[in-house]
Amino acid sequence: MPPIEAGLAEEDPFAPYYFQHEEQKICGELVSSITDCYTADYPSVVDRFFTRYYYIKGGAPYQVLYHSNRICLICLAPTHPAFSEGIASVSYDVGNIDRSQNVVKGKAKKGGMILQADTTLALLTTETGTVYKIPSCIRGKLVEVNNALQTDAKQLQQAPEGAGYFAILLPKIENCDDIKANLLSQQQFEEQLKNVET
Repeated sequence: MPPIEAGLAEEDPFAPYYFQHEEQKICGELVSSITDCYTADYPSVVDRFFTRYYYIKGGAPYQVLYHSNRICLICLAPTHPAFSEGIASVSYDVGNIDRSQNVVKGKAKKGGMILQADTTLALLTTETGTVYKIPSCIRGKLVEVNNALQTDAKQLQQAPEGAGYFAILLPKIENCDDIKANLLSQQQFEEQLKNVET
């Protein structure tokens, strides 16, 4: 590594933008610094806004992150075998149709493909050559696919929970209760894992 020129190491172009706490009072009360409220174990985005559900197909588990606004993120469950095999590629071209060409418009998401729970959403190929047909997991309208996975499938292994999703689906309001009933809750999924291990 080349030596840093004298003086450059001391100059920080971002220094004026760093947070500097200034003592402030409101109604006579001293306002504490925002950094005093920081907690390292603050709940993640998934913990705060989503409910975890699971769908199993062909012995492989998938995760459905269900938001209170009905939006569902379709992901691999943490115990999916693709993680141990190594993820090589993801394709939304499932043979008869390319899901990445799905186009929706407006608030009603018009034009989105209607998918069933067992409909193939994407194809995941591992480094061992195994191809997994990623199911939609729920019945709903395809709002968006995660095109970034087609250029960098390794994101599935590196991204935090929820960020490595395959697609966003939107179920109909009247189908939500049935969808939840047909998926495994976090507790049911953990119990199933225990039964497999014993």
